[in-house]
Amino acid sequence: MGGFVGFIGGHENIIKNMADKIKHRGTDESFHIGDNIALGVRGGGFAYSLDKNLVICCDSNIDAGIILREYEEHGEKVAEKLQGAFAFIIYNINTGELYGARDCFGVKPFYYLTPSVSTHASERSNNIFMFGSEIKSFLAHPDFKKELNAAALKIYMIFQYSALEETFFKGVFRLNNGCYFIYKNNEIKVTQYFEPEYKTEEKSFDEYLEIISNNLISSVELNKCDEIGSFLSGGVDSSYIAALAKPDKSFTVGFGLDGFDESVYARELSAILDIKNYSKIISGDEFFDALPQVQYYSDEPHANLSSVPLYYLSQMAAEHTKIVLSGEGADEFFAGYRTYAESRFAKNYNRLPFGLRRIIKNIVRKLPAFKGRDTIIKCGRRIEDYYIGQAFIMDNDEADYIISDKYKSEVGYKDVTAPYFAQVKGRSDLVKKLYLDLFLWLPNDIFLKADRMTAAHSLEARIPILNKEMFELASKIPAEYLIKDGVTKYIFREAANKVMPNEWANRPKVGFTVPFKLWIKEQKYYNILKNMFEADFAGEFFKRDRLFAMLDAHFSGEQNNGRKLYTVYAFLIWYKIYFIDT
Repeated sequence: MGGFVGFIGGHENIIKNMADKIKHRGTDESFHIGDNIALGVRGGGFAYSLDKNLVICCDSNIDAGIILREYEEHGEKVAEKLQGAFAFIIYNINTGELYGARDCFGVKPFYYLTPSVSTHASERSNNIFMFGSEIKSFLAHPDFKKELNAAALKIYMIFQYSALEETFFKGVFRLNNGCYFIYKNNEIKVTQYFEPEYKTEEKSFDEYLEIISNNLISSVELNKCDEIGSFLSGGVDSSYIAALAKPDKSFTVGFGLDGFDESVYARELSAILDIKNYSKIISGDEFFDALPQVQYYSDEPHANLSSVPLYYLSQMAAEHTKIVLSGEGADEFFAGYRTYAESRFAKNYNRLPFGLRRIIKNIVRKLPAFKGRDTIIKCGRRIEDYYIGQAFIMDNDEADYIISDKYKSEVGYKDVTAPYFAQVKGRSDLVKKLYLDLFLWLPNDIFLKADRMTAAHSLEARIPILNKEMFELASKIPAEYLIKDGVTKYIFREAANKVMPNEWANRPKVGFTVPFKLWIKEQKYYNILKNMFEADFAGEFFKRDRLFAMLDAHFSGEQNNGRKLYTVYAFLIWYKIYFIDT
């Protein structure tokens, strides 16, 4: 856990102010200030090469000197040689060249601003190239002219997160996972170095089972340290990690409503494993109270409801430890989401020629609802036409319906997903889903909230499942080992079952379910949303009469608009923080 920031283009004296914007990422600080360049680190790695020609800033306390030596040997290919989670910048003092890289899976964040794309370049006293772990650090630079990227809103309303490469801040881009860049003479060249293959390798089920078990055992041991804790839900991923690591402490949060609390399972497993468990029940008031902080630390609007329980989970863990283990990545590696599994009906129906399924779809969609109708319609469409990942808040037309005319866009979700599907053209639907989630959902939603909510409390999260060897292994496993009889992540569950009770290994995936849809049926929370929707600035982005209609329909029980309403509400909170209050 740590962060960096830097820029080329003047005002070098303000680098400390910029680094202070990310002081939550670490207390230790280091700086390099040279001719027309400034670099700063908070809680991360910082080092010079032996000849003092190279300087590196890393997001974590990895051995920065080792990376520099690897860079001297391999040059721009260095990112391919590295393991683990990382983001870093290397500056060549003699040539003025910058090299930046982000890890394969996007665990660590990396943003940059280039003068060539900024609409305000002509207003700047200098042509600046800016980069860092969090966008908020850019706000401290006097030449950073804050402007909303209008194109981002519609796509956010569909995906629940910022899915475009250009962020909600005009001219600020994220460096995608598995990419590096070279910046020199006001020009940037971005290269994707991580190009995963999904190529089945025939091994027996037991052989794969053994390899998974051994890999995870080794990875957990590498990530363990004294006084380490572990996040623990009732699901298989975090439970498997805790069972292997036997940490000193485990941490759990939940909500005091039926169907929204897995903390009882975490407490039971902790007792079985003889681990001290700390747990917290989050109230509705606490949920709403935390939203401004959650949106501030997220940098961009983020409407994954589970960010809030993760915020409180990290806050509680930070009171007892500095480092925790977490279970992200298993679903995307080993096909853990329900959307990856076909029902028996769908599997049989898909044996019909696609042309026939498409004709039947066009007929059925005009008919009243009946059992199997949705499946028939979906099976009559190509996956490229409907799949966007694990969150689909609304379609293009629904987004345009509530967004003000000023922010409507011809860009739709297929414009975002098409380049990824093109990379796995001709592959199975399962591979296409896994690939898309690896490059969109995992880095831009799962890892974004994990990084920001832990960093908000100066907590370091380590993810043993996330390593190249584990991914390369998972990408070779036959589909029938991943999903069996409708059970997702089947082989991973069987591996987990070796070290923990079947009840935990085979519990269906739930995740951090949040009772937001129930809360906003209460007058108190209904009024909170209504008051926000009534704000003048809300009318800038949305057709407020349609928001009120959605809210009232949900309140009365006519429709379930909880996720849609939360996505709007989260954006308005974020906008108020970054464009009205600051």
